[in-house]
Amino acid sequence: MTEDKLNELIDEKFDAALKGFNRTHKFFVTENGRGVCDGGDLYNKVFVDVLEVVKVATKDVLKEALK
Repeated sequence: MTEDKLNELIDEKFDAALKGFNRTHKFFVTENGRGVCDGGDLYNKVFVDVLEVVKVATKDVLKEALK
């Protein structure tokens, strides 16, 4: 399997898993001590960032394992 095919496969699997994940979290946080805002958007941004890190790490591990 080529590196491009491996990357494509991993992206496809992560995207499919993400579609099946319920990301409608509602929780409230204070913003600079001046009131309350919905933390769901914050959560979603962090979640997507973490997923990207895991995706890159997964690709690197599999590349090493397939050498």
